[in-house]
Amino acid sequence: MAEQSFDIIVVGGGPGGYVAAIRAAQLGKKTALVERENLGGICLNWGCIPTKALLRSAEINHLLHNLKEYGFAADNVRFDLAAVVKRSRGVARQLSSGVAHLLKKNKVTVFDGSARLAGRGTLAVEKDGKPVATLKAAHIILATGARARQLPGIEADGKLIWSYREAMVPAAMPKSLLVIGSGAIGIEFASFYLNMGAAVTVVEVMERVLPVEDEEISAFARKSFEKQGMKIITAAAVKGVKKAADSVTVTIEAGGKSQEITVDRVISAVGIVGNVEGLGLEGTGVKVDRTHVVIDEWCRTGEPGVYAIGDLAGPPWLAHKASHEGVVCVEKIAGVPDVHPINWSNIPGCTYCRPQVASVGLTEARAKAEGRTVRVGKFPFIGNGKAIAMGEPEGMVKTVFDAKTGELLGAHMIGAEVTEMIQGYAIARTLESTEAELMHTVFPHPTVSETMHEAVLDAYGRVIHF
Repeated sequence: MAEQSFDIIVVGGGPGGYVAAIRAAQLGKKTALVERENLGGICLNWGCIPTKALLRSAEINHLLHNLKEYGFAADNVRFDLAAVVKRSRGVARQLSSGVAHLLKKNKVTVFDGSARLAGRGTLAVEKDGKPVATLKAAHIILATGARARQLPGIEADGKLIWSYREAMVPAAMPKSLLVIGSGAIGIEFASFYLNMGAAVTVVEVMERVLPVEDEEISAFARKSFEKQGMKIITAAAVKGVKKAADSVTVTIEAGGKSQEITVDRVISAVGIVGNVEGLGLEGTGVKVDRTHVVIDEWCRTGEPGVYAIGDLAGPPWLAHKASHEGVVCVEKIAGVPDVHPINWSNIPGCTYCRPQVASVGLTEARAKAEGRTVRVGKFPFIGNGKAIAMGEPEGMVKTVFDAKTGELLGAHMIGAEVTEMIQGYAIARTLESTEAELMHTVFPHPTVSETMHEAVLDAYGRVIHF
């Protein structure tokens, strides 16, 4: 088996890996990509994209059951779960095949198999235990992603206890469901099943749901979820599960008291574990911390010529973070002038529940913990004409500014379509905008984005419509 040489080899074809490979090829580098399963990775096949297709169906189901508010009436509203799942899987397949086309178009050589480091600048590729190729390159980018963390004694079995994979392709709609974990993944599934008619309970070990979000947004979200009928238990731990033929009894401990809840199904959404196994990292300078590879601002590991991006390289665990790291990593390797190191605090986060949640930068608590004096602005959706006209008056926008410099430290939003709006504040952060530029910006009317402007004005005592 002859060796094949490249300038850059990427291991993993998810949103970090395939973007890195395409950018490398654009820069004139002879590039290879090794993928053991599906091009597009978890995001396109079992994560970001198919879940959004499911959540869109749940949103439509919610609207169909609330048509009276808009002057309509419909009888016998129902859904076909198999068709809902089929649409979601179809969307995933369409995008995965699109990635294959993009790689071919950019002349990236794709190898089907698993890769491991086999010496300086060398990768051994295998498929089903059989050698596929020996590849050499001065630069090797690891983008192998992550998998769902399993709690001891509560491991996903695919039938009664689901991981995200089973939760995306249910054969039947459970009447009741318990979700362990209230991060973005847990809350999105909780929101989907709740809006499809299931009774949903969420258990969170931290003091509040969506614990990485600003405290006020988290509190607003909990109130909204509970208003919809979701049961939420925080500062709680799952102590055990007892499986029956078609149900699960979960023992939950909170506030020194224990209770049992019996549900049809359990979804475990308690974080992720980096895919570091089998990469040949032993004996290299690559450092692994709690299953994630340690990198610097250029995605370099401790081993010369070896880089890591995406979920493998730690939080935030977001597809767009992985893609951005891939581009920065490759451009630094290629010597592109003026490439900027990664500033992870400028990466926006989005949760596609109902109502949606989005944020970028520092929370108010984090800013104060860093010793900053802050100015905070808030504006509710109930003061926005477009939100009221849409029938979506539930939401708010919060801004956090440095009181001395006017720097926009962070922005936090909850409400309809805030995941589409947060990029405005992300751009402002990248441009190092102060309150002055944001105040002077003209926002179109009527749009929900006007709440962003008003939240800035409010931080400086100039709010108009509330």
